Amino acid sequence: MMIKMKQLSLVAMLAITTFGFKSDKGNFIKDNFENADKQITNMLAQTKDIGNKFPRTTNKSGAMTTTSMYDWTPGFFPGSLWLMYEFTKSDRYKNAATQWTEKLEPLKTFTGHHDLGFMMYCSYGNAYKNTQNPAYKNILIQSAKSLSTRFNATTGTIKSWNKFESWHGNKTYYYPVIIDNMMNLEMLYFATKASGDTSFSHIATTHAINTLKHQIRKDYSHYHVVCYDSVSGKVIGQETAQGYADNSTWARGQAWGIYGFTMVYRETKDPQFLAVAKGMANFFINNKRLPKDKIPYWDFNANEKGYIPGKNSNANNISIKYRDASATAITASALFELSTYVDKKTAKKYKDVAIKMLQSLSSKAYKAPQGTNGNFILEHSVGSIPHNNEIDVPLVYADYYYIEALLRYNQLLKGLSLKF
Repeated sequence: MMIKMKQLSLVAMLAITTFGFKSDKGNFIKDNFENADKQITNMLAQTKDIGNKFPRTTNKSGAMTTTSMYDWTPGFFPGSLWLMYEFTKSDRYKNAATQWTEKLEPLKTFTGHHDLGFMMYCSYGNAYKNTQNPAYKNILIQSAKSLSTRFNATTGTIKSWNKFESWHGNKTYYYPVIIDNMMNLEMLYFATKASGDTSFSHIATTHAINTLKHQIRKDYSHYHVVCYDSVSGKVIGQETAQGYADNSTWARGQAWGIYGFTMVYRETKDPQFLAVAKGMANFFINNKRLPKDKIPYWDFNANEKGYIPGKNSNANNISIKYRDASATAITASALFELSTYVDKKTAKKYKDVAIKMLQSLSSKAYKAPQGTNGNFILEHSVGSIPHNNEIDVPLVYADYYYIEALLRYNQLLKGLSLKF
């Protein structure tokens, strides 16, 4: 019976096992994992002979497109496979996740940009969590060492990109730090716990403090890009790269902030990080420009008075207010965690909103019909409108955080502690 069980699809497994869904009204979680299984199974077949390329999005004809391992997104597909394994305990997913993760080992010494946390922690971090393989731990520690080379003690931050050209066409910055960088700190905290070397957590917390200081506005919105003078450490620019305008609030950037500061609070228990996580979450979910279905426009201030894109930004050419499902997926996952650190009333509010977000993402409006959408799960995300890139398409990281949010919802319904 056990041998046959390993050969069954997730759909069949779910049909003969309960997985403890006593609180899963209408089998919402089960049904959406079944759907995810079908799409990901199709993608695994589609990518069987793909080599060292990684799924990212679709082209204009709707076919899947890929990137090399040196893009910022290769960790998300293997990460999604590990999340599916965590839910199903199927050897089929474990084997596929292992294969896709181990393709990324050469990145452990990569220092070309700040996204090594996305690249290695979403893949090897989930791999270690699910297998406790000591080789994976060592790869993560080395990856943290590589990421740490981008830290400057004078600015107190990790350098994101090697340069950033302002959309205004008048400046090039050589020490930009983006809000997205908060997501890469989790691997540094892991490395301290795994190695005993506190330099990693020191870098992470110092970066978080300076991000809070220079990147978060009084209303808990954010500047996407803060640019530093690497010699003096002074802030010399607060602009946007992927948002509508310098003073606007890019929806996915707000999501990165909610998730990132929630995680930093988990690792430090410093109340200033909990306060900013709550503030950023409240800005998002209480925003008068957030549609009723909780799927934001790509920027909260797109096409609004008082917000002017840089002259070179493609945002000047876009009048449609596109939705960004990826921002909602990230926020939903973050809210489930954040709900475990606050009082009961606030916790209920955050969980209720996160559930509503998942319900919207799982509706026909955002969830692709099976066998379509390049076999990605979600439709209607936005990469970067200013760059005229990935507009109203599926994105591999939208699927990753959607699956993670479903998994966290399931764990909370079962009365379990979230697993990190």
